[in-house]
Amino acid sequence: MSAAVLAKVRPEGELTDDLLRGVLAPPRWTVAALAVTFAGTLGLFAAIAYTVTTGIGVWGNNVPNVWAFGITNFVWWIGIGHAGTFISAFLLLLEQKWRSSINRFAEAMTLFAVAQAGLFPLLHMGRPWFFYWLMPYPATMDMWPQFRSPLTWDVVAVATYLLVSLLFWYLGLVPDLATLRDRAPTLRRRRVYAVFALGWSGSAAAWRRWRIGYGLLAGLATPLVVSVHSIVASDFATANLPGWHATVFPPYFVAGAILSGFAMVVTLLVPVRRLYRLEHVVTGRHLDNIAKMLLLTSWIVLYSYAAETYAAWRSDDPFERYVYLEARPLGAFAPLYWTTIACNCVAPQLLWSRRARTSPWLLFALSLAVQAGMWTERYMLVVSSQSRDFLPSSWRTFTPTVVDLALLGGTISFFAFLFLLFLRYVPLVPIAEMKHLQHELARERDG
Repeated sequence: MSAAVLAKVRPEGELTDDLLRGVLAPPRWTVAALAVTFAGTLGLFAAIAYTVTTGIGVWGNNVPNVWAFGITNFVWWIGIGHAGTFISAFLLLLEQKWRSSINRFAEAMTLFAVAQAGLFPLLHMGRPWFFYWLMPYPATMDMWPQFRSPLTWDVVAVATYLLVSLLFWYLGLVPDLATLRDRAPTLRRRRVYAVFALGWSGSAAAWRRWRIGYGLLAGLATPLVVSVHSIVASDFATANLPGWHATVFPPYFVAGAILSGFAMVVTLLVPVRRLYRLEHVVTGRHLDNIAKMLLLTSWIVLYSYAAETYAAWRSDDPFERYVYLEARPLGAFAPLYWTTIACNCVAPQLLWSRRARTSPWLLFALSLAVQAGMWTERYMLVVSSQSRDFLPSSWRTFTPTVVDLALLGGTISFFAFLFLLFLRYVPLVPIAEMKHLQHELARERDG
């Protein structure tokens, strides 16, 4: 067991120095990487400024494709943001030891992905400075939000998820911030880390309160993982459009979200593990377990695709049958449909092989394929039903504009920029939890 979760047990001082190396002596390549992603982030803010000052008419959206590219990106990013809290909260409650090496940066990934997701509906409003109209604020203008609309539920669910995930991530960081407070090379950095360490003393009482709070937040975050994407799915399922009006959407969306989230974990984990020489704490056991989750959720997604197609085939609704049996697999959306099937359902079958599950760069390539497949699935879902609704006279093909593409590319750069800042200033593997894990493994070994 110990050989699988940790490659070797090391003295605590040596382990601390090793896990702090990325913060106290960052690799030189991080400067160039930060510069490149910062340039992409500036491009994102330029596209946002152009959208806000000109109006969302510069997007490709137009009747009947009113949700198109922006909502596609929103659903894709919010799905990616699921795996971090799933790894931390679910696996913590299930007492899975292998989570300790990867939970910190998976949680960070969640926060940064949800931040990207929130940009799109905010901009889609056209007048983002009125965002608070969706919140349950005092009705001084006698204008309450429409509480029967899932869009209002979305705002509350995503905001709650972001807040709880942020608190959960920050609480887990406090002991390590105290370590940085004591070890940072300059007085200014020690003072900054001291502020964020909140006076952490490391006493037995502090640890007891920390564990209680951490466990409570894990229990609170766990149902949110399921509820957020279920509510996003309800945005579609409650609409009376062919291809959207399906009760299978909530569990189908949650499975797809976990699939894309774990794929993003692999995309980030494999190069980081190599560049920061973390093979001794992120072992083949971690890759194997993540790959099994990819395989499991891929089968759930495949079952969902089959179930909704079967339901359309057995229905008497000609519009549903047209969308599922003609427009998507055989019509204008066929390339996207078969790309989705190949990336989300066929490619993950390689993971039946243990050799494939523990091959880092094969997993990396597979994770990129899954993310591409999940994006094309979202795009096909959002656009095809609007492009081919009840009246052929209203059919219209959607084409993204340069601004649409700039916003998508910019959010990817912004996400990478935030993640690199995280690697630069915070230990990406929780030091305190790794020490605790070493003690647990030693006790198991000694009987």
